Amino acid sequence: MQYAIITGASQGMGKVIAEKLLAEGFSIAVCARNKEKLAELEKEWNEKYPTASIIAYPANLSNKEELSAFADTVLTNFPQIDLLVNNAGMYLPGTIADEPEDLLEMMIGINLYSAYRLTRKILPTMKEQRKGHIFNMCSIASLKAYPNGGSYSISKYALLGFSENLREELKEYGIKVTSICPGATYTPSWEGSSIEPGRIMEATDVATMLWSAYNLSPQADVETIVMRPVKGDI
Repeated sequence: MQYAIITGASQGMGKVIAEKLLAEGFSIAVCARNKEKLAELEKEWNEKYPTASIIAYPANLSNKEELSAFADTVLTNFPQIDLLVNNAGMYLPGTIADEPEDLLEMMIGINLYSAYRLTRKILPTMKEQRKGHIFNMCSIASLKAYPNGGSYSISKYALLGFSENLREELKEYGIKVTSICPGATYTPSWEGSSIEPGRIMEATDVATMLWSAYNLSPQADVETIVMRPVKGDI
């Protein structure tokens, strides 16, 4: 049995990644802010994957105490951690000059600090194992500025920097770190928009790439995955 942690897993890419790992025989620990949706998923997954151990923990990972409680629950119940997917995040558009005063702090708290703090809680276990794979869900906004990116883009640049520093630190332990930088991907945040679903990527595309990178030989690591719709950015 292999064990994975996926944050922000109640919908979108996190949910699809969690379901991919369950289908491949993993036990998983997931968290999200939406308690009701998480409870529904836990029931559905337990029925569909009865041999898996599933931890579904409601938590806002921008809150240090809630993050710590989630990590402690996982470390108490899972004998090892093979895979960590730092997916929790939020997008709010804005320009640096005009966005609300506290937006940068909010974006950094959700998009960067959650990954930083949870990784630090999990690393002692991975270092002791001398193996594991950490995926940080970055964005094409981590690579290039774009209109109305503002604090969101700043936070995603920072997440990519965190990934690259983490990768350098963990080489000697045999722990892999991969940054995934997707472009427009169809998730609930696009519902109700005028964008045709066929114009942008599917969440399953991201899950497929993650699974492919995870299954390389122990001596190979895909450092950065950049994905865009075939017709380009929106």
